Amino acid sequence: MKSWQKTKPTLGWPRQTDSLCPNCVREARAEILEGKRDVSILLNEKVGEIKAQIIERDGQIWMVKDCPVHGHIEDLMAIDSKFFKHIEAVFPGRDIQAHNDARLHNHGSSTIKYGRGAVLTIDLTNRCNMMCDPCFMDANQIGFVHELTWDEITQLLDNAISIKPRRQLSVQFSGGEPTLSTHFLDAVRYARKVGYKVVQVATNGIEFAKRPEFARAAAEAGLRYAYLQFDGIGNAANSHRGVGNLFDVKLQAIENLYNAGVSIVPVITIVNGVNNEQIGRVIQFALDNPKKVTLLSFQPVSFTGRDEEISDERRHAQRYTLSHLAYDVKRQTGIGEPVRDWFPISFMSTFSDWADLVHGPDSQWGHLACGCHPNCGTGMAVMVDKFTKEAVPMTAFLRAEQFAKDLVQVNDAGRGKFLSLVGMTLALLRNYDPFSAPTHFRLLDLLKKFSKKFGGSQRPGTRIEGQVETAAQRIARRPTDRWNFLFIAGMWFQDLFNYDFRRTEMCIIPYGTQKGEISFCAYNTGVGWRQIVEKMYMTATLTKWYEEHGRHEIFAGGKNVPLASTAHSLSLNQEAVEASAQTDLDELGIPKNKREEKIKARSGGATSPVFRDDRAAVTNPEETAHYEKMARLYRQHVLGEQATVQIQRLTRTKR
Repeated sequence: MKSWQKTKPTLGWPRQTDSLCPNCVREARAEILEGKRDVSILLNEKVGEIKAQIIERDGQIWMVKDCPVHGHIEDLMAIDSKFFKHIEAVFPGRDIQAHNDARLHNHGSSTIKYGRGAVLTIDLTNRCNMMCDPCFMDANQIGFVHELTWDEITQLLDNAISIKPRRQLSVQFSGGEPTLSTHFLDAVRYARKVGYKVVQVATNGIEFAKRPEFARAAAEAGLRYAYLQFDGIGNAANSHRGVGNLFDVKLQAIENLYNAGVSIVPVITIVNGVNNEQIGRVIQFALDNPKKVTLLSFQPVSFTGRDEEISDERRHAQRYTLSHLAYDVKRQTGIGEPVRDWFPISFMSTFSDWADLVHGPDSQWGHLACGCHPNCGTGMAVMVDKFTKEAVPMTAFLRAEQFAKDLVQVNDAGRGKFLSLVGMTLALLRNYDPFSAPTHFRLLDLLKKFSKKFGGSQRPGTRIEGQVETAAQRIARRPTDRWNFLFIAGMWFQDLFNYDFRRTEMCIIPYGTQKGEISFCAYNTGVGWRQIVEKMYMTATLTKWYEEHGRHEIFAGGKNVPLASTAHSLSLNQEAVEASAQTDLDELGIPKNKREEKIKARSGGATSPVFRDDRAAVTNPEETAHYEKMARLYRQHVLGEQATVQIQRLTRTKR
């Protein structure tokens, strides 16, 4: 579209939007799951919907709303109104309206109305080999298995590329833990075969860490990126996930995947008071390992799945926003100015438009475009010198806002490939400040980066569309220049407390399901499409699945993952590795998860010693007995361990 054809949702404040009452939604969803109401009400009625106001209060941005039945609800949107204003001000406008897709997009108020998306997400299974907090889907806790058949996988992949004109999508296989699916490698292979240029997996990395040959097989099948769960540096920083050696697992997964030819994207779920102090350490990890890490994805916590029924006390204490992220990056690393160097992810759509113009209308695929709402995601691009480790935000030496405005004029002119390339070059020259660039950075380096990033030119050996690369070819194509383009991204998924339908209708991460393509937030939270779809298309009860397939291994309760090797070539800050876990919430007496909330409720609001996993810290005899009983039942029925027999007068236990 031309710039004047693009529309925007209502932005700024105060403004009114459509939101949800958390309690009304949960009540309606329960009635649907119990068969008391038909799922069609989600298509024909505004289930749980209420109005919400987005306002400024004491320099912060809040969402406030009132349900006539359940009362007042409010939640923090940003800690700094100036940051919020900047992010919305540079939003370039919505993507094209959704087209020719009534079969895939028909979900009532939750229907995606704009764009074609950027990343198609497909959950291969709801089974997982961990059982941690937070969790979008409450894995291993719902009593049944929802696992896609091969025919369902191919159908979902075919559906997404049936819409014409076709725009390139990445596909991300997710779960549960997608590597537990017997179809995982075949799904990766098929996705590449039918035209998905980038195939990703969202994984905890356990299978890749345990089996280097599995990482190689995934790379040969066509896996391009591993979005690796990564909550911080050191086992202590990951301890809230319940696996004793989880950081060692991450390091081994990175080593095996990188050696196989797969790029790694650490995905850090940030919970305020639990691991927000890890932001600087993770960024330093990326700076110390520039060849292995070129993208960081920080995801402020969404209170859904296992944490949907959260107390107001814990929600307000743990809430973390994109504005928190921008200021914590500056505070912990000294990199970037929040109101200068951070932009909405959708800011990149101007450059996607230019790439489409350069490739022309006869191209088989349109360019990937990120047209999400400015409140959904932000990012900062950093140019890193691989030799000296100097890191400078690109917007410190490139006037991004003016550059985008200049490029809009090039796009609106639509004068073909050659003149569009000339226009891009002139826009770069006009807005480039060499005196603020990294010490050894040249204008030629900048031109090469942009040309490669947006497809202005192709190097010899570039893969042919549809061709699956071998691991050796992928490794050979890795950049060898001095500069690493590190993108620090923040993606903030909604929950019932800050839900905004203006964001849902612009979603760029649709879930491919048996009920069509559903917005990421509408599927994982919102009215609860995940619970409904998985129940409607349940594969088997957990008992039946175990009878036919056996139990899959679960690592929880401090259990270690067995690793054949812990050798790696990554550079680590030993002080960060050895640091203890963050204790902010313990010191305030605030629970860290749902289990601790229940313990606090039973103990009448006791303080933090009750919450710690160390049994010695539990001083109440009744709580100690309850803790040991629940731990015993958990080991028997979830981890599948045999019962432990306690023999009197002996200090050891016999299994």
